Amino acid sequence: MPIVLAPVNTLLRVTKILTDDKTKKHLESLGITINSQVVLISQNGGNAIIQVKDSRLALDKTIAMKILVV
Repeated sequence: MPIVLAPVNTLLRVTKILTDDKTKKHLESLGITINSQVVLISQNGGNAIIQVKDSRLALDKTIAMKILVV
């Protein structure tokens, strides 16, 4: 499921990233990789704030819909 549809404040595992290579490499540099663990802190209108390791990241709707989690 896309990360914006996941339950808030639950530990999630990234299963797939459906973006082009340039965006995927940028997300990897931020710590969002396949099998990485993230927590959805909040979402509003498709935009999401997630916690990756010790940092928080804001994702816009287009990117957040392309990150699939379990």
